Amino acid sequence: MRRVRFHAYGGPEVLRVEEAEPPVAGPGELLVRTEAIGVTLPCVRRTHGDGNGGGDPLPAVPGGEIAGTVVAVGPEVTGFAVGDRVTSLTFKGSYAELALAPAFLADRIPDDASAVEAVALVRSGQVALAALSTAAPRDGESVLITGAASATGHLAVQLAKLQGVPRVVAAVSSAAKAEFLYGLGADEVVTYDQDSWGEPADIVLDGVGGELLPRALAAVTEGGRLIFFNSGGGTVPAYELLAGSKTVTGLTMRRFTTVHRERYEQHRAQLWELAGAGRLRVAIHAELPLEEAAKAHEIIEARANLGKVVLRP
Repeated sequence: MRRVRFHAYGGPEVLRVEEAEPPVAGPGELLVRTEAIGVTLPCVRRTHGDGNGGGDPLPAVPGGEIAGTVVAVGPEVTGFAVGDRVTSLTFKGSYAELALAPAFLADRIPDDASAVEAVALVRSGQVALAALSTAAPRDGESVLITGAASATGHLAVQLAKLQGVPRVVAAVSSAAKAEFLYGLGADEVVTYDQDSWGEPADIVLDGVGGELLPRALAAVTEGGRLIFFNSGGGTVPAYELLAGSKTVTGLTMRRFTTVHRERYEQHRAQLWELAGAGRLRVAIHAELPLEEAAKAHEIIEARANLGKVVLRP
C-alpha cells in the first residue's frame, strides 16, 4: 500500500510517499481502506514537531481522521463487519491507503452520504459541538470563534446559530473570508490584525492559539469564558483572568471521547441529522490525491482554506 510519512520535522517538504506493508487490525481496531482522509491543523503542527504533546515520534505517518470501507475486523470488535462504510477519528497514521481505526470511535456512513462529506463532518463537527457544549451558552450570550473559516470553525459558526446564539462573531486571518462566513450565518466578521474585535463576547472558542491567545482572552467579556481547543499552545496572561474574572477551559477530543462517551454519541447522531436535513453545510475547500499531501499542508499553513481539505488515495 501507499502511505505518506516523514522522517524529520519540518514543513510540507518533509512529507514523502512510500510503499509499505498493510497494518494488521489488533484488538478493538478496524482496518479501513481509505476513501477520504482529513487534513487538520494539529496534523500539520505535529509534522513541524510541535502541537499538543509535541511532534509525533519519528518516522511518522500523519493523520487524525478517515472515511472508507472496512476490510478487516480485529479481535474484541462487535457491531462492525467487512464491507461496512465507516468514518472515524484515528489520531495518527491515516495518510495511507489502509489505516487502523479504533472501533469505539467509528461511525457508519449513511447510504446517501459520501466519504468526503463524512470525514469533513464527523471529526470537525465533533470538535465544534464539544467546544460549544463545554461552553454551554446561556440565553442571550454571544460567541466569538477564532479560525472561523477552518474545517471546525465554519461548522461551529453554523452550530452556534442553530443553538440560538444571538451574536456569533467570526474571527479570521483575512477579510476575503467574510462573504463565506456571512453566508454561513455569522453576525460579524473581524480579522486578527484589527485593533479591536468589537464588543467583547461572553464566550470565545479558540481554535488557533499561539500568539493569538492573549487577543482571544482579551475578547472575553468580564465573567466570561474561553474554550481552548487548538494545538498552537500560547501563554495566558494570568492578570487578565484575575481582573476580568474570566475562565479558560482546555478541550482535547482524545479525552472527550473517553470521558464523555454519552455526549459524544449524542453529538454524532445530531451531526448526521442536521446534515441530512440540509441545516448544516459542510464546505470542502479542496480534494487532493494522496501524493499531494504536501500541497494540502501548504493550504492549511497559509490559512487559505474555506472549510475542509481532504486527501483522496
